[in-house]
Amino acid sequence: MKEYNISLLAGDGTGPEVVNEAVKVLQKTQADYGINFNFTVNDLGGERYLKTQELVTDKDIEELGSSDSILLGAIGHPDVKPGILEQGILLKLRKEFDQYINLRPVVLYPGVETPLANKKPEDINFTVVRENTEGLYAGAGGYIHYGTESEVATQESINTYKAIHRCILYAFEYAKNNNRKKITLCAKTNVLTYAHDLWERIFYDIAKDYPEIETDYGHVDAVCMWMVKNPEWFDVIVTDNMFGDIITDLGAMIQGGMGIAAGGNINPEGVSMFEPIGGSAPKYTGKNIINPLACIAAASMMVTQLGESDYGQAIEDAIIATAQNLDSLSAGKMGLTTSEVGDAVLESIKNK
Repeated sequence: MKEYNISLLAGDGTGPEVVNEAVKVLQKTQADYGINFNFTVNDLGGERYLKTQELVTDKDIEELGSSDSILLGAIGHPDVKPGILEQGILLKLRKEFDQYINLRPVVLYPGVETPLANKKPEDINFTVVRENTEGLYAGAGGYIHYGTESEVATQESINTYKAIHRCILYAFEYAKNNNRKKITLCAKTNVLTYAHDLWERIFYDIAKDYPEIETDYGHVDAVCMWMVKNPEWFDVIVTDNMFGDIITDLGAMIQGGMGIAAGGNINPEGVSMFEPIGGSAPKYTGKNIINPLACIAAASMMVTQLGESDYGQAIEDAIIATAQNLDSLSAGKMGLTTSEVGDAVLESIKNK
C-alpha cells in the first residue's frame, strides 16, 4: 500500500469546514485505491496570528516541507489587516517551496449554470498556467515620505528568464501530456514593453520544440473579453502572476462560481499546495452551508499530482455527478448542507 504524508492547512473562516469534507472523502476511499494518507494538521492562519503574532515559522517550514503535499482551506481573517496573512503565509509558502506554477482548470461541468448565454460545457474547458513567484507579487518596492503629501509608493514587477522559461515550458508540457492543441500567451506587450517582450521571446522560442501545438497571443484586456464572448477559443493560457490572478477569477465565474473552482500551487520537483480559490468567507463560518466541492476538487488535483490519476479522476467524476444534483453552487442555496455535499461525493465514488 502506498503512503502519502499530507499537511492540512485548514486556515480561517470556512476553510476548516471544506477541508473536513475533502479529508472525509479521501479517508473513506483511500483503501479502494491502495493508498494510505497520513494527515498532519497545521494551525497557520488568522487565529494563531492574533494570539501569537506569528506567521510562518521555521518549525512550520520544516513540518510542511516534510510532507508530500499540502491541502489548504483558506487564509483570510476579518480582524487582520488585508495583506498581512496573504503575504506572510500564502506568498511566503509559495516562495519557500518554489511553487512556481499556479494551475487553474476552468471547466464548466454538465448541469452547472454559467452566466454566459448559450455556452455549454464543451465551450468552457481550458487551463490557465500562471507564473506564481515573481511579477508584481515578488515583493519589490517600498515607500518614501510615508504618510505625507509627498509620499511615493513603488511596486516593481520582477521578471527573470529562469522563472518565465520554466513556466512556459511547463505550459507546453502540460498541453502535450493532456491532449491540448493550443497555447495562448496572455500579456501586454504594447505597454509593458520590457518585461512582456521577454515573455513573448521565450514563448515563441520554446514553441519551436512543440510544432504540433498551435500558438496564439492576446493582450490581457482582449483575453478578458474573449473569455466572456468566445471561451471556446482557449485551450491553455500561460501568463504572468498579476494577469493570472485576475483572469482566473473571471474563469471561476464563467465556470459557475467560486464554489466549484480549485487550483494548485505546484513545484513539479517538490512540495505542492492545493486549494479552493473562493477565500475564507467568514460570514458563513460554522453554518454548515458553504460549498465544499472546490476543496474536494483541490484534493482531486492533489491526488493526480501525486501520480494517482485514476483516483483523481474518480473524485472529479463524483464532483461532476454531485454538482448536477445541487440546486445551486452558492453557499446556503445548494439544497444540501456542507457535510451532505461531502457525503454525496463519497457515495458517488463508492457506487462507481
